[in-house]
Amino acid sequence: MITLDNVSKSVGSRTLFERVSVTFSPGRRYGLTGPNGAGKSTLLKMVMGDEEPTSGTISRPQRVGILRQNTHTYEKERVLDVVIMGNTALWGALQERDHLYGLEMDDEIGLRLGEVEGIIAEEDGYSADSNAEVLLTGIGVPEEYFQQKLGEIPQDMQFRVLLCQALFGNPEALLLDEPTNHLDMQSIGWLERFLENYKGTMVVVSHDRHFLNAITTHIADIDYETVIVYPGNYDEMIVAKSSVRQRTESENKSKEKKIAQLQEFVAKFGSGTRASQAQSRLKEIDKLQPQELKQSNIQRPYIRFIPSDKQPGVIVLKVQHISKSYGDQKVINDFSMEIHRGDKIGIIGNNGQGKTTLIKMLAGVMEPDAGKLEPGHNVLTGYFPQNHTDAIDKSSTKNLFDWLKEQKLGVYDQEARSVLGKMLFGGEDAFKKICNLSGGETARLLMGGMILQDHNVLFLDEPNNHLDLEAVSALGWALHEYKGTAVVVSHDRDLLNRFAKKIITFEDGKIHIFDGPLEEYFKTKKK
Repeated sequence: MITLDNVSKSVGSRTLFERVSVTFSPGRRYGLTGPNGAGKSTLLKMVMGDEEPTSGTISRPQRVGILRQNTHTYEKERVLDVVIMGNTALWGALQERDHLYGLEMDDEIGLRLGEVEGIIAEEDGYSADSNAEVLLTGIGVPEEYFQQKLGEIPQDMQFRVLLCQALFGNPEALLLDEPTNHLDMQSIGWLERFLENYKGTMVVVSHDRHFLNAITTHIADIDYETVIVYPGNYDEMIVAKSSVRQRTESENKSKEKKIAQLQEFVAKFGSGTRASQAQSRLKEIDKLQPQELKQSNIQRPYIRFIPSDKQPGVIVLKVQHISKSYGDQKVINDFSMEIHRGDKIGIIGNNGQGKTTLIKMLAGVMEPDAGKLEPGHNVLTGYFPQNHTDAIDKSSTKNLFDWLKEQKLGVYDQEARSVLGKMLFGGEDAFKKICNLSGGETARLLMGGMILQDHNVLFLDEPNNHLDLEAVSALGWALHEYKGTAVVVSHDRDLLNRFAKKIITFEDGKIHIFDGPLEEYFKTKKK
């Protein structure tokens, strides 16, 4: 059980939480939700013990599995050992045993060795390596990495190892901040199944709507400077939250109407023979005061990509026998396809198989080693890179307004300010410096640039990275409504389900094209 008792937290002059009391119970899996900046990571850090609340107390079990991003701490440790370190009691006992065996044996050391071996047995230490291997295999870490140092394996695999560390040793509670980052769909599916069988208390932050809907039993939503717990998954929380607010707003309107009628009576009969009745109405007015509705911090950007007036040809891109290698590793081999006007295509597959390489070549920002790509008539391309620094200098001291005006020749100041407002950069935020932007803010700024630019074909590589759930929903709607052609790399099933009518998938060392939406593709895989 995890308990917050009267917890408040302020950052500078801003209040994130005010006198929050909430309990996270065993057997329940809580999704911690709220827009970027609401305080999800701050709350999780306080529960982890990495940050102190301004006031109030937090209690948690002794054995807590925590997903952190500190790969540098373990870069010289064996991968299997990094996972086993998730059970601190076991790891401490294993370290002490190794130390004791290095000493000259006597009765006292022998006695302590017996005690330590007892701890190792209690913690299932004699199966530790095999249990760690099960987790690593499930999450998609290749067996050849198990004995290597963490710093010697690819970075995305390092983060998977840290996720296994959090899951290892049957912790009483799990605290997971963005566990699906660096995971492909296959690994996410394994994690979903693992967490569905977890019996402890779980609190997870994720921007993956499908993942939250699949694994959560409750949603702890951060809004109105507090935490409100709703039963059910994310979609069920949205319905419940909206209905509560709508009901309160409706009740307030009824009360205001009734108050107006009573005030009219008081004004007419406040003195004279019916004065006592007027006093009674005044008391009724006091009881009918509408419930105060705090301003919700939920904000959704308004993303709308409008294609150029130039109509492209029926075939917008002809891909003919393209190949691409990095050294001795062939990533794309003799691939051909045609992309037609109006196609909405999702690209999926395990990490490291070539999705980014493919979309870079489709977008014309990378040349193939062999084969050719022929753009169709009147094709105007918009490209959103997975690595934001490919499109924007993150160290720049230029402000957002000036940067955005450079994205389209002759754009009016008011048009640029309007786009910034739609991307949630209203007022003085329009003059923030690029170097001070978070990942989510940078993604929204780049999308603002795409809104201004002329295009009729969009290529987007993991555009949902760093975006909160509301922004991902807005992006899904924008892609669905887009009248041009869109090709998108993503692991976010909810995003792909919203717009994609065709799937390019990397599997078994080959590239396959499925003519249908993502859910239909998954149905064929189950047969």
